Amino acid sequence: MSANELSACLWRERELLDLLAFKLEEEQFLLTSGKSRWLQYATREVEQVMERLRSAGLARTVEAAIVAAEWGAAENVTLRELVATAPSGPWADIFAAHLAALTEQTSQIKELRDLNEHYLRTAIRFIQEAQVDGGTESGTYTANGAPGATSASAQMFDFTL
Repeated sequence: MSANELSACLWRERELLDLLAFKLEEEQFLLTSGKSRWLQYATREVEQVMERLRSAGLARTVEAAIVAAEWGAAENVTLRELVATAPSGPWADIFAAHLAALTEQTSQIKELRDLNEHYLRTAIRFIQEAQVDGGTESGTYTANGAPGATSASAQMFDFTL
């Protein structure tokens, strides 16, 4: 029965969403602890899970179309619509539970993603401000090689007196 295959696809997708939430939390720990050295690896892992989720979503769409055809629903039916058109029996409850869990997981992932983006933007802004505040100025030197006085701003001289 295709409903079994669809339910299995939904379980795989839920497991991948859990893995994505874990990877986003890992990324968040790296951002908040200042361990930016490892951030590229965490980001790559997030991208890999996202790719697996795209494949799982495609498999779910195919299985949902098969179930929809069996139940007399439209071919491009959503999970919510599939729940509404389910025949009497346990499948409506099973798919409703999947839908509720997927909705909760995607909401949690959106919050994690938004928070990570905030931390990343803050870190970038901090770096840019540090560079503008003079962290990269070369300065001047005296004749014996010691750092010379640098002017913080331009100066004007009035010789019309």
